[in-house]
Amino acid sequence: MQNPINFKTKWDLSPLLPTTDDGAINKLRAKQQAAADDFVSKWEPRSDYLESPEVLKQALDEYEKFHSEFSCYGSEWAYYSLQGALDQSDPEIRAKQNLVGDFSTRLKNQLAFFELRIAKIPESKQKEFVESSDLFEYQHLLEQLFSQARYLLSEEAEKILNLKAAPAYSQWVQMTSSFLAKETRAMKTKDGKSTERSFSEIMNLLSDTNKSIRDDAAVNFNEILANNVDVAEAELNAILLNKKIDDDLRKTPRPDTERHIEDGITHYFVDTLLEAVSERFDVSHRYYELKAKLFGMDQLAYHERNVPYGEIKSVYTFDQATGLVSNVFEKLDPEFDEIFKAFLQNGQVDVFAKKGKYLGAFCFTHRKDDPTYLLLNHTDKLQDVLTIAHEFGHAINYELMRPVQNSLNFDTSKATTEVASTFMEDFVLEELLSNANDEEKLALMMMKLNEDISPIFRQVAAYRFELELHNEFREQGYVSKEQIGEIFTKHMKSYMGDAVEQSAGSQNWWVYWSHFRSFFYVYSYASGLLISKSLQNMYRRDNSSMERIKNFMRAGTSRSPVEIFADLGIDILDKQFWLDGINQTQSLLKETEQLAKELGKI
Repeated sequence: MQNPINFKTKWDLSPLLPTTDDGAINKLRAKQQAAADDFVSKWEPRSDYLESPEVLKQALDEYEKFHSEFSCYGSEWAYYSLQGALDQSDPEIRAKQNLVGDFSTRLKNQLAFFELRIAKIPESKQKEFVESSDLFEYQHLLEQLFSQARYLLSEEAEKILNLKAAPAYSQWVQMTSSFLAKETRAMKTKDGKSTERSFSEIMNLLSDTNKSIRDDAAVNFNEILANNVDVAEAELNAILLNKKIDDDLRKTPRPDTERHIEDGITHYFVDTLLEAVSERFDVSHRYYELKAKLFGMDQLAYHERNVPYGEIKSVYTFDQATGLVSNVFEKLDPEFDEIFKAFLQNGQVDVFAKKGKYLGAFCFTHRKDDPTYLLLNHTDKLQDVLTIAHEFGHAINYELMRPVQNSLNFDTSKATTEVASTFMEDFVLEELLSNANDEEKLALMMMKLNEDISPIFRQVAAYRFELELHNEFREQGYVSKEQIGEIFTKHMKSYMGDAVEQSAGSQNWWVYWSHFRSFFYVYSYASGLLISKSLQNMYRRDNSSMERIKNFMRAGTSRSPVEIFADLGIDILDKQFWLDGINQTQSLLKETEQLAKELGKI
């Protein structure tokens, strides 16, 4: 199948905001404000919806309609959030973000009474509401609200927490990321010339197959982090303090309690996952030992842990990459490929790296009635092909739920967010393996192992780093950059083992790692990939199971992750389930070691 023609490589954000004219913006805000005012004037004075499931159904339907048509963080907010990702250093965009953020926070505060009052429906009546047939489509939402109730403050206090979120959290985080985005360094190209490289470009060069290039990139990368580590120290302590204040006010028992409730999971779920993966760090140790041997080294430098091994076609233009991914999606399910092509043709993907652009990649969706957008930083590497598959896995997940879920269920639990993305990514790798000779196969198997090791073992180590960091801060009141570096290094070494050197400068790599600012999010990479492995096996055993897998993707947050996967015969509370997934990675590692021996590589 040919690559889709006439695709766009830059976002078309006009569906979010056709014009930035002040008059048009004011009219949009006025409509949004009027809809919020109407809802508040109708329901805030009343209490009957807290006593009758039938009346609550009417109120929730109107609440859902508001979120479908406007939401507190509406299209204008989405537009400037995405513009900010394209140029993190533009002060005018930052100003617009702040203004629309203030407006959105005021709307959120106006409507805060509704969910807060529902959450505090007496426990004696909660079962009646949860089991009401009238409220079936809102059942999981109600369960979530009731589980939050014990940690909620008064309506006025919750409004204060909302108002302080920007100066006490998000603006600190934006500061660090914008400073990094502004950094450039002069670096030599392969032909010996000098060129300015952005921070994101330097980061991509850390895995270059040419050792001199990646070592030069590491020197510059570490220098940039060292230049910004004092700022990041202040930023991280500020948001750790803000988190502690919030948790103290709410009386949550653990730093990660709020995340688990929000994701519809329990401490047991995450603790079981962490325990299972941590027990098998021997698998990641063996992987890095194998990689070091294949490179003829006693130890890999820290920045070399992701360097691809072997001779794989090193350049994949965006045309070639999308053609390959399109073929895989078509084989899995024609609907996947239709969604893929539509995004490319509609300007929903911003493709290439540039100075000031957000590092990495993401899939952005916030409101059911607005388009989903993908951000990439494509640099023609094979890894970029996998990134396309990964981010489109997220997009396909949202597009499948869009026609069937209401706006309050149009989301994914963090526990399952990475399932669809890793599902698609792994099948792209499988396609590459199917056409490879033994030398290429070894290289691709090493790549596949790397794609398992980082999301499962690295991210669990990262979660443990977060836990210790938050606990240290709460005991000491402040953590220095040196202490943060020591804790970070300890946990990175725990999963890497002795085959990877904790090189000078690597203690600062927490500085750029954005996930640590989205507290306790990283477990989802491990849970997502291990669940994805189970679904992949299900599909391989029986291709007709794809419809059941698509039903999972359609489910959104209409039910808890435990319930959704129970329908597929998967018990995600069972430690053995996680260990079985890790055993699949171990089996691949054994096959790879054997192939390397047969080829005389080790």
